[in-house]
Amino acid sequence: MKSITKLMVVAMLLVAALVVAPATAARTVGDGGNVFIGEEDLSFTAPLGETVTQWVHYSDPTAGTIDKTLTATGGVIDELNKGIPTGSYYVFTDAASADPANRTTAAGYVNVQEPRATLDVVIDDATRKDSVNGKSVTKNTVLAFKLGNNVDAAVAAGINIDLTLPGGGVTNTFGGPADNLKLIASGTTQYVSPISLTNAEAGTYTAVAKWAKATDFYGKGFDSNSVTFDVATKELAITSNKDSLVRGNSFTVTVAGESNTVYYLYVRDAGVPSTWNYPWMIPQNGVDFTTNIPARFVPNIPVDAMANVTTTSAGTRTVQFNTDNSVKDQSFTIRVQDVTDENKYDDVKVRIEAGSVTITTSGTGTYYIGEEITLSGTNTEADMVYLFMTGPNLASSGVKLETPSQRVKTGDPNNFTTTDVEADDTWSKKWNTAGLPLDAGSYTIYAVSADVEKDDLSDAKYATASISLRSGFITATVSGATVAKGDKLIISGTAQGNPDNVRVWIFGKNYYGTPNSRALNAESVPVESDGTFEHELDSSATKDLAGGQYFVVVQHPMGDNFGVDPNDPAPGWINGPFGSGITAVELTNLQAPNAASALINALDSPNIPDTYVKLTFVVEEAVISIDPIGTKEAGSKFTITGTTNLAVGDT
Repeated sequence: MKSITKLMVVAMLLVAALVVAPATAARTVGDGGNVFIGEEDLSFTAPLGETVTQWVHYSDPTAGTIDKTLTATGGVIDELNKGIPTGSYYVFTDAASADPANRTTAAGYVNVQEPRATLDVVIDDATRKDSVNGKSVTKNTVLAFKLGNNVDAAVAAGINIDLTLPGGGVTNTFGGPADNLKLIASGTTQYVSPISLTNAEAGTYTAVAKWAKATDFYGKGFDSNSVTFDVATKELAITSNKDSLVRGNSFTVTVAGESNTVYYLYVRDAGVPSTWNYPWMIPQNGVDFTTNIPARFVPNIPVDAMANVTTTSAGTRTVQFNTDNSVKDQSFTIRVQDVTDENKYDDVKVRIEAGSVTITTSGTGTYYIGEEITLSGTNTEADMVYLFMTGPNLASSGVKLETPSQRVKTGDPNNFTTTDVEADDTWSKKWNTAGLPLDAGSYTIYAVSADVEKDDLSDAKYATASISLRSGFITATVSGATVAKGDKLIISGTAQGNPDNVRVWIFGKNYYGTPNSRALNAESVPVESDGTFEHELDSSATKDLAGGQYFVVVQHPMGDNFGVDPNDPAPGWINGPFGSGITAVELTNLQAPNAASALINALDSPNIPDTYVKLTFVVEEAVISIDPIGTKEAGSKFTITGTTNLAVGDT
């Protein structure tokens, strides 16, 4: 019974305590003061005898357009919820003159802001400007946490930097006194320093500034960004962005040590023959080639493969090394070394690999002399491709593609056909075989990474492609062996070897290619992409031709230019280029058979590459004959037949 009585007494005392305990005091804000979204129980310093009834936000204060009203209960705003407009809120009381439609009747205003917190981790030096967020530091580095926020000190809002340790634990004490990562927001930039890493565990650290549980901002999504940093396992370390690479490319190494400290950086002796090079550093920030590295560490090392490097305030420095095909394909060791303690160093190995060259040819690999051939491929060994070819009775060392009479020589790039390699390691070269003094046969094209001839290919990377060249040729026909005056005649055929045009020469009675004239003319006829061509003599051209036999010569240039031209050196004459040995002939002074023969003789000259085909056709008067009809009965039907030399469809 006594126990029950005691319990009742305790319960009554607790109830009494709850009754008499004062409610949490609201934060009171004066006119023009700042308040923050997430805050609770806010009151405003109202005029004596008046009670605040609402806070009003205007989308257009001048027009009095209201877009948000916050109602006060007993003069207190319960909470500034997320999503409300920020900016100026005008405070209205229960005074008779207060009218929210007229903001000038307000008792004052407050500025509603969203609480913001930003966090960074920086080197604790005089400037505190060098961030190590996302970077690695050594245990000798001294850091500072940099906290920015806009929450006034009057709010007295606690904000803690929660630091996640490499093992997963979270702490508010790190590198300093107990609870050194617990702060009170002040609306200014605050630094927590110095943060000593002497006893810090190696690994990755992540920090976030979070509002304390006792604040109105806790758990409402107003925490800061996160920052990370690594504490290195070694006091001095070096890493490479590539374990291996094809020479001709670059790589970088990153030194991690003390902040703003000079270290030796060099490529260790790799026993490279004097004919080969080492990877080298290019001029760059933090690299000084004026170095006093002891000679015993760098025997036979080129001056651009060793330097003094100075770390940044974050304790790191990234240095680029270049390579080309003069660098030996093997592994190289890059060392960073403490200037004052030669036993403090770190190494990283990078393997340099030889590149490769490939070559392909467009089409099937068989081409007519005169065609354009596209050579293409890849080259991961150098920035230039050197091309040459070998073939029947050509120099065994190789010859230049454009000039088969020119022998290539090692070390003389001008003797080679060259083309640049693109950024994606591809290359392409168009080779026009028109006009080249090459016979039909099989040839080998070499694509090489350096200017070396066939006998020295062991000093470079190369690939080959085999091609077969055929002599160009021409075929042609006429649409009919006989043509009636006024009918059309078509001369068509195929010209292989990729000529742009062929020429059609026609000779007849007092006819040299120009209707109703003795003027000499060779009609230029375009050749289509598939090698076909067609020349039409329409009815207007044939109707005035004299009856008889006509001689046609279709001329193929076998190169870029025709070897025999009309009206050279004078109208009616033909001639060849200088040195061809052709004697000029006046064709218009010859009868048709002789004119055709003179042209063919010129084309058959050994110094003229052109080829040709010869045709004939006969022009006749138009004839229509009717077969005998015989005797027919009146009223009977019968068929009239006959013959004509007119073409089908002519009337």
